[in-house]
Amino acid sequence: MDTLVVITGPTAVGKTALTIKLAQYYNVPVINADSRQIYRELKIGTAAPTAEQLQQVKHYFVGTKSIDDYYNASMYEQEVMKLLDTHRERSTVHVLSGGSMMYIDAVCNGIDDIPTVRDDIRREMKRRYEDEGLEALCDELRQLDPEHYAVVDLKNHRRVIHALEICHQTGQTYTSFRTQQKKQRPFRIVKIGLNREREELYQRINQRVDQMMQDGLLEEVRGLIDKRETNALNTVGYKELFNYLDGLWTLDEAVERIKGNTRRYARKQLTWYKRDEKMRWFHPDQIEEILNYLKHYE
Repeated sequence: MDTLVVITGPTAVGKTALTIKLAQYYNVPVINADSRQIYRELKIGTAAPTAEQLQQVKHYFVGTKSIDDYYNASMYEQEVMKLLDTHRERSTVHVLSGGSMMYIDAVCNGIDDIPTVRDDIRREMKRRYEDEGLEALCDELRQLDPEHYAVVDLKNHRRVIHALEICHQTGQTYTSFRTQQKKQRPFRIVKIGLNREREELYQRINQRVDQMMQDGLLEEVRGLIDKRETNALNTVGYKELFNYLDGLWTLDEAVERIKGNTRRYARKQLTWYKRDEKMRWFHPDQIEEILNYLKHYE
C-alpha cells in the first residue's frame, strides 16, 4: 500500500527545510498544503518556497493560482487525489507538507462536496453584506437554515455569507451538504507534527517577519491594494499593512501586530493538531529520528 507522509506544524517551525530533505531522500516531489502559497502574488508574505528551493525539489500547488481565482479546500482535495493517482506508478511514498489545517484535513479525511458558488450570487451577497450588514444576513440564515444558524460562528461574516450563498444557489439548506463522513483513502497516512519550545518558536516568528519586511513585504502589499477585498488577502501580514497604508497604524505598530497575530495563529494551529491522536511529534532537527520512524511504513 502507498504511504502519504504528511508534514505539518505551526507557522515558522521549519517545515519547508525538513520537507525538502525528506523529498530528496525519497526522490519525490512535494505537495504543498499551504492555502496561501498557492497564490502566485503572495510570495513574501506567505514565506513561499524560494526559487532555489523550488529548483532543489519539484513542488506542486505553489504559485499556481491568482488571487482573482476562486479556490477552496474541496477543489484542492480533488486535485491532490488526482495527482496522487498519477504518481502511484512512480513511487509508493508521497510527501504532503503545509500548515493549512482544512486543506490537510480535506486530503486525509475528505470534505463535503459543496457546490461552487456562481459569481453573480457571490457579488450579490457581497453587496447585501455592505448595504444591510451582518445582523440582517444572520437573521436570514436563521430562517433559511436554522440548524446551521445554531452552530455557525455568527461573528464570522464569511461563513454566514457562504452558507447563504449555497442556500440561494441550490434552494437547499447548507446543512444538507454537510455529511461530515470520513472518506476511505487508497493509501496509508502517516502524520509527522513538527514543534519547538514556545520561546524558540516565537523568536523564529519574529525574526521571519523582520526578514519579510527586509525582503520587500510592504512593496508586495502596496502592489495588491486594489485587490484587498479578495479572500486570499484576508491574511496575516497583508491586512495589517493595509491598515498602515490607510494611515490607521504606524509601520512599527503594523509590524508588531503581524508578529502578534502570527504567534496567535501558531497557537491556534497547535491546538488543532494536538487533537489528532495519530500525529507523531518531532523537533525539526530530528531528521534521522523521523526517517527511522518512517521506515516502519515503507
